[in-house]
Amino acid sequence: MHSPNSLGKAAVGRAGKGLFLVACLAILGGCGYNPVYQTTGVVLTGYSESEATPYVMQMSDADMACRLGEGLDPLVYSFNRVTDAPDTTGSLLQLLAANCSEQEAWEQELRYLRANFQGDVPEAKDARIQAKRWYGLTASRRLEAFHRAMRAYEYDPSDANAECPFLYEDQDELTFLLGVLTGLQAITNDTGSGGQAGVPKDIAPQAERAAQCVDNEKWGGIPNAIRANVWLLIPDTRPTMSPDPWELLENSSELGVKAGFRASMALEAVAAETQGRQDVIKDVIARFAASEKTIKKSEDYRLVDEIGSAVILHVSDKYWSAEYGYRTPRTHFGKMSPDSASDADVMDLDDLL
Repeated sequence: MHSPNSLGKAAVGRAGKGLFLVACLAILGGCGYNPVYQTTGVVLTGYSESEATPYVMQMSDADMACRLGEGLDPLVYSFNRVTDAPDTTGSLLQLLAANCSEQEAWEQELRYLRANFQGDVPEAKDARIQAKRWYGLTASRRLEAFHRAMRAYEYDPSDANAECPFLYEDQDELTFLLGVLTGLQAITNDTGSGGQAGVPKDIAPQAERAAQCVDNEKWGGIPNAIRANVWLLIPDTRPTMSPDPWELLENSSELGVKAGFRASMALEAVAAETQGRQDVIKDVIARFAASEKTIKKSEDYRLVDEIGSAVILHVSDKYWSAEYGYRTPRTHFGKMSPDSASDADVMDLDDLL
């Protein structure tokens, strides 16, 4: 679903060149501490927030975006040694880097399912071990992204009475919201790793509170989708007289389609996986595929939709791999089986490509 896009590549090219030139100033400053480092850090942070971040959010190539996060985070965040930590940009870079390691975990999950389908026990065991390692790294990165986002807006998520931060621009709102989301994701990833990252479970109720600080409809149902996920994970956090979590998730998914980025639909699918709701998984995948014909994707937040698309496709791939031993065929996305029972073994090779 993620084909290379010239706009995305040009965006990374411009962003990367700008950051590279700014970094060169620091290198030319010589060894040891130099005042130019502090100036460079301020310029680099400003450039990242005003230019690089908007470009990246408009990208349609999620793979390229995640590589950008892995490559630039050490450079950008290293300036916290000489100036204020660039937590706003740093949280997004860690978020992107976490998407890379999660993709590796996904590949190992699919390898496990294929091996299990074929009855290859050693291969399945090795794949499961690898998946846990990658999920551990993903959880660590997402936990760091969460902490950076909370620091960036001086918000203490552990304070049950904390006031919502003042978010100046839409970009601030999205950065804060994505930080909250990564905190919740870190818990799920750590569970998948067998607890390798040691992510505190109390982040879940913290995320539920923080998600109420941004407008739900404006941000495509993501805030309420976060809350519904927490209610399902920890039922005691669900307020009295609140709507049914599954109804709230479906409503959030509808808002995501209207907003032009379907991250909330991905959260519905993840909740269904966590709770073992195969009926919801099949329904949300079908709805997502159907929305491809009607959605007007947001130009400003295209990357958010692309990442959501990747999640849905992986959920579909897991189902197909477990049931049939291979990923979702291109012509069958949105379906949970071949066109007929007899087609499972004789499907045209062209349909699988």
